[in-house]
Amino acid sequence: MTEGVTTPGAGWRRAGGPPAQRREKRRRRRGGRPGGEVPMVEEAQFTSYYGRPIIKPPVWKSPEVPLYLFLGGAAGSSAVLGALADVTGRPHLTRVARLTAGGSSIASVGFLIIDLGRPERFLHMLRVLKPTSPLSVGSYILAPFSAAAGATAAVELLGWFPRLKRFGGAVAAVFGGPLATYTAVLLSNTAVPSWHAFHGKMPFVFGGSAMAAGGGLCLAFTPLAESAPAHKMAIIGAGIELAALRGIERNDSIVAEPYHRGRAGKLMQAAKACTASGLGLAVLVGRTRPGAVVSGVLLAAGSLLTRFGVFEAGVASAEDPKYTVVPQRERLAARQAGDRVASNGHASTITR
Repeated sequence: MTEGVTTPGAGWRRAGGPPAQRREKRRRRRGGRPGGEVPMVEEAQFTSYYGRPIIKPPVWKSPEVPLYLFLGGAAGSSAVLGALADVTGRPHLTRVARLTAGGSSIASVGFLIIDLGRPERFLHMLRVLKPTSPLSVGSYILAPFSAAAGATAAVELLGWFPRLKRFGGAVAAVFGGPLATYTAVLLSNTAVPSWHAFHGKMPFVFGGSAMAAGGGLCLAFTPLAESAPAHKMAIIGAGIELAALRGIERNDSIVAEPYHRGRAGKLMQAAKACTASGLGLAVLVGRTRPGAVVSGVLLAAGSLLTRFGVFEAGVASAEDPKYTVVPQRERLAARQAGDRVASNGHASTITR
């Protein structure tokens, strides 16, 4: 068992053998001093234990969680749009936006409960409010929003209590904006490399995507005479989404790779194609009925594909160890370089 380590003529000869001699020659050619310390082994290359992930991949289910992300965003932006339409006297747009917000919010809660496994787990999330936890804060955003949006949609369908409709719509609008973006903070707050690295851009991706989805759906189902706010929201949201995605995908960091490769890459390409096509049609022919329907559907589809693409990219980055280790080494090297610069500057100051 110890052969090659303690056996004379084996390990000891090997330590000063041809590999070490070649390294000594290279050292001399570079001007190094002979007889100095010579490494006995080649530089180690990183491999994880049996190639297993270093961090635990997300346990969230697909398609339940991406659908929850999409429906929550569409519901939040639709609620804001419904409140604006109500204030500006657009009854058809108000009705469409309220129904979209209510239906999407109830469906999103349903998909969340399916992912959790048991309905009571959602209630357990409301036992304690922890301000430092995006999941806890998000639960206290989702619960009042879904209750207000769902009740508003119900009375809208039944035609009862017009004042209650306005109050419920206003409450839903207050929570609509945070609902559309808190899921981006939730994903970015994890250790998943391709989510965490873009914590500054992900809220813009999700916020713009939510505006494109809510505005697109309301644009598709609202008469042209009242669809101007939905048209503007859809265009602005699609522009924000595409710009934020471009910033992520053109990033030089290795953690941007999953957005280009495999299943996530295909989903992101499809998402950009749908969003860009919907944006172009909304600008060019969005004020015609066929153009409004087609562009609205394309923008909603692009938003849905974006959520699936971001989700798959995060899972892929968590499963491959290099997306965890390489950024860590880069940060360590940058920190050491900064310490050396600071140390040299301090030394030069003392010398003066």
